[in-house]
Amino acid sequence: MKLSLIAPCYNEAENVQAFQDAVIEAFSGCGYDYEIIFVDDGSKDATLHNLKKIFKAQKCPVKVISFSRNFGKEAGIYAGLEQASGEYISLIDADLQQRPEIVRNMVQILDDREELDIVAAYQDRRGEGRILSFFKKCFYSIINKLSKVNLQPDASDFRTFRRSVRDSILQMTEYHRFSKGIFAWVGYSTEFIPYTACERHAGASKWNFWKLLNYAIEGIIGYSTAPLRFSVFIGSITAIAAVLYLICVVCEKLFWGIAIPGYATIIVLILLLGSIQLFCIGIIGEYVGRTFEQSKNRPVYIAKEILSYDEK
Repeated sequence: MKLSLIAPCYNEAENVQAFQDAVIEAFSGCGYDYEIIFVDDGSKDATLHNLKKIFKAQKCPVKVISFSRNFGKEAGIYAGLEQASGEYISLIDADLQQRPEIVRNMVQILDDREELDIVAAYQDRRGEGRILSFFKKCFYSIINKLSKVNLQPDASDFRTFRRSVRDSILQMTEYHRFSKGIFAWVGYSTEFIPYTACERHAGASKWNFWKLLNYAIEGIIGYSTAPLRFSVFIGSITAIAAVLYLICVVCEKLFWGIAIPGYATIIVLILLLGSIQLFCIGIIGEYVGRTFEQSKNRPVYIAKEILSYDEK
């Protein structure tokens, strides 16, 4: 098997058949074997039903992994990697915003350049609003300054890589996963190519501002301890400021006879220091919470059903 295409699906009932047809058309006459691995991430529509129809038809080699509930796209990627049998593995969305023709080009690049291990795609033009684009730029700027790994701005999970990369990623069994950071952490020689995202074949995007914000926080906390150091820094600054203010108040009272500031000043200081303490405790809590969840050693996902063309 030359290529495994991994397509995580969540409520993509109207897209999965069109996606398979697009893959078959894109790889017609390619001269090598390929397989499609669909991962149903606990969809609430007819996605699994349609995937089973695709599996029965077997127009091309197809595997279907069905989760017991929604575990998230990162878990879907991990499950697909475990089932992939190809020499090359490609991560691609099932909504056809990422075209299979680009995957074929990625495979050709890896064939032509043996020194490369990964070909990753980044969007050269985005159709999103200015506000969302601004926050994404801020995220990449922040995480690249705080983290020891460097993330390519606007790079997505859309990439094709050799099996050695897949084996390295599977060794990273953390529960909270951030694929962009994982690919950056494992290293390997990577070539970034531009692509333009197409319109979704059907349905609406499952991502919104708050989901993207949580994903960004996951990435920053998962690949940097700088927030913990920041809490130490801000705590030290406020402690020094409090001591200096105390000296000023005592000097005003002893040498100039100025009355000590009263109720309003005290309340403002208590609220300020209290909010800083709660903020720092919240940062620490995020790290402790992730450590607690990882210590349970729970699986990244639970597969309710796995359908493989080998067994069929």
